[in-house]
Amino acid sequence: MVYEILSEHDMCQYYDLAAHPGTQLKQGKSRQRFAYLDHPKIVSQLLDYQDQSRSSITLYLPQIHCASCIWLLENLYKLHPGIQQTRVFFMKKQVQITFLQEQISLRALVELLTDIGYEPSIHLQDGQKSSGRHADNSFYLKLGIAGFCFGNIMLFSFPEYLGLEMTGAGGFHQFFSWLNVVLALPVLLYSAQVFFRPALQGIRQRRINIDVPVSIGILALFIRSLVEILSQTGAGYMDSLAGLVFFLLIGKWFQRKSYDHIAFDKDYTGYFPIASTRVVEGKEESVPVMDIVQDDVLRIRSQELIPADAVLVSPQAAIDYSFVTGEAEPVEKIAGNLLYAGGRQVGGAIEVRVIKPVSQSYLTQIWDQTSDTSSQMDSYADQLSKYFTWIILLIATLAGSYWWYTAGLTEALGVFTAVLIVACPCGLALTSPIIQGNTLRLFGRQGFYLKKAQILEHMTRIKHIVFDKTGTLTSK
Repeated sequence: MVYEILSEHDMCQYYDLAAHPGTQLKQGKSRQRFAYLDHPKIVSQLLDYQDQSRSSITLYLPQIHCASCIWLLENLYKLHPGIQQTRVFFMKKQVQITFLQEQISLRALVELLTDIGYEPSIHLQDGQKSSGRHADNSFYLKLGIAGFCFGNIMLFSFPEYLGLEMTGAGGFHQFFSWLNVVLALPVLLYSAQVFFRPALQGIRQRRINIDVPVSIGILALFIRSLVEILSQTGAGYMDSLAGLVFFLLIGKWFQRKSYDHIAFDKDYTGYFPIASTRVVEGKEESVPVMDIVQDDVLRIRSQELIPADAVLVSPQAAIDYSFVTGEAEPVEKIAGNLLYAGGRQVGGAIEVRVIKPVSQSYLTQIWDQTSDTSSQMDSYADQLSKYFTWIILLIATLAGSYWWYTAGLTEALGVFTAVLIVACPCGLALTSPIIQGNTLRLFGRQGFYLKKAQILEHMTRIKHIVFDKTGTLTSK
């Protein structure tokens, strides 16, 4: 069937681009399973952009694997005039498609992709993707501002690096110093919030994490530099401040890129369907999963997930709970038995009556408990900072007190801030995310994925590994 479609549009060069182009096309699936894509609410959640004529959507196609796939997907416009443009992101196995909604609907687009062997994987998480994208843009904006200010402050401080005399420069020396202060303010008030907010949250919870001493060092550096510029006793260290924040953000960026590459940060919405089939007075209708309420009757077809805890209405069913328990053997159920969310029907179509909404199901409770437990783990850097911060503050206080007694308040403040600046654990804060990111990348090459990067440090304490009845040893 794929050959007939390509041959009809004179696109058979697809088969010349790779030794094994395309993927095996699964036959026999009903197109009725895409009926939910006619629901306006679901369509609006999935689309990236929509106006009166054009729409844009990003779809995950797990079948993408070679150059032939890229060529075919980027030439979709030849298969239908309603498709305007396609962009393939090979590493992420995603395709961004812009289409004319008056000529081709989203359902027809998905059906076309399915016909040529690239059925999209659409889940509940895809309809809730806007918030994460906004957070990523905010981080990159902080990184860009820190880099821009760092570079310009270094240019304005260039005469200081060469030790040039500024006696004959009039007011230019002071003018450039004030420009450095202006450029350092966005770094301090915006870019450095990545460290200030976790530090403040830790203090409120009476926990000292690695961001606390880093934040103290950044504030001490800014205050020391500002005092020198105001008193005209020095040029300050605004370049060091902006550079410190910039390189620390680069470390976090590297960790984030490595973590995004393995893409194992899904919650239960990453596996649930975005819609289900509800039966009302004997008629079927597609309904968004999050709109399912108690006492709704759902029709679950073969290989479909049960989206909410429900009671079986049909005479019998065979439910695969491997997604929840790891046990692949189907469990036989009869009418009246309780079915938990996450189970997959492996027989014919069945009908169930919902007893709890999706957000209150047994599976979501288990997932939330797992997330809460993992978020409470302290990293080695955070544990070290508990003692490090108090020791540095003690040393800075003792040194400042001594110089206050022997040389006066001005010298004491200089010594106090110097200790805080020099002892800032920026090296630990910079290397920790880089090491974690690189380790995640190496693990990913071997097919070993971790849900959180912090688990890496806790793995070093493992002494025994216990396999339950569903565990499988693949090699000795």
